[in-house]
Amino acid sequence: VHPEKIASPFPQKYCGIVKVGAVDADQHNSLGGQYGVRGFPTIKIFGANKHKPEDYQGGRSSQAIVDSALNALRSLVKDRLGGKTGGSDSGRQSGGGAGNKKDVVELTDDNFDSTVLDSGDVWMVEFFAPWCGHCKNLEPEWTAAASEVKEQTKGKVKLGAVDATVHQGLASRYGIRGFPTIKIFRKGEEPEDYQGGRTRTDIVAHALDLYSDNIPPPELREILSEDILKKTCEDYQLCIISVLPHILDTGASGRNSYLEVMRTMAEKYKKKMWGWLWTEAGAQMELESSLGIGGFGYPAMAAINARKMKFALLRGSFSETGIHEFLRELSVGRGSTATVGGGALPKINTVEPWDGKDGVLPTEDDIDLSDVDLDELEKTEL
Repeated sequence: VHPEKIASPFPQKYCGIVKVGAVDADQHNSLGGQYGVRGFPTIKIFGANKHKPEDYQGGRSSQAIVDSALNALRSLVKDRLGGKTGGSDSGRQSGGGAGNKKDVVELTDDNFDSTVLDSGDVWMVEFFAPWCGHCKNLEPEWTAAASEVKEQTKGKVKLGAVDATVHQGLASRYGIRGFPTIKIFRKGEEPEDYQGGRTRTDIVAHALDLYSDNIPPPELREILSEDILKKTCEDYQLCIISVLPHILDTGASGRNSYLEVMRTMAEKYKKKMWGWLWTEAGAQMELESSLGIGGFGYPAMAAINARKMKFALLRGSFSETGIHEFLRELSVGRGSTATVGGGALPKINTVEPWDGKDGVLPTEDDIDLSDVDLDELEKTEL
């Protein structure tokens, strides 16, 4: 597989972030010696720790290499968001750091059902044999991955290990015939075989995918105060804001249909971990003005990047199809953006939450005419 064939399938947003290179090891034999290259082709991944690249163990098709590179990138981003630089030899490393052996749960014939099958968490379980060479190679990777997965998923994805030579009942139950075998367990579902790579990076990336698959969709919140807007937009890469028509224009059923579209899209894009907000037309006029919505064209939707103070507006229909197209363009770095008016999040009014009911027009008794000068009004009419 030539480097140019690998580079071309990369999504546009990763261009310049993931780089693919090639070394003629006959001509540059000092590099081959430096990195222990003894056969050809040898592929290495230079991730967070450039001094300790990982051996690539996946398939040799362009798509397999692209998938592995994107997994490495995802893990690198998670590390950096978590404050890890990965540039030194201390702590967990790309090539299999120390980790904490206690983070790998020891599973037995006696505790497996109560610990794994009755748990609401997702489990990745390694079945190993002490004499197995591949198992010994996997052990430091599995341990390092277990510590990182525990931290990044807040314990919602766990890594365990079964000595299949001792706990033969479990090995028999799950048809273990080779070592190491890794299986994934979700409550109420049949276990599935793990088919990914055996490095810490690959294991962590797959665990994070499992985590995002099983997390609930983000909460759709009404903008009731400045704190709600600020926290949502500053805690997430993007906050998706809808300005819905006034309740008198749609009634409760119409509003609920719009909110249901938003919830559906929040579920569809939950892996992005974006924030989702809504407000009623006219309730937050400074917000509307800063986003160029300006009192017409409801329902409207904007996506705000609070770090850059940039936003994009939905130009298509406020429907699952229209919003999907809008968010998909944002996901790949396309679409027209503008600067938030004033260069900062606007002032937000504190309002009461919607009660879930239809709107009610004010009655004559609700209108206070005490300040109206009727004589002046008559002159005006004349």
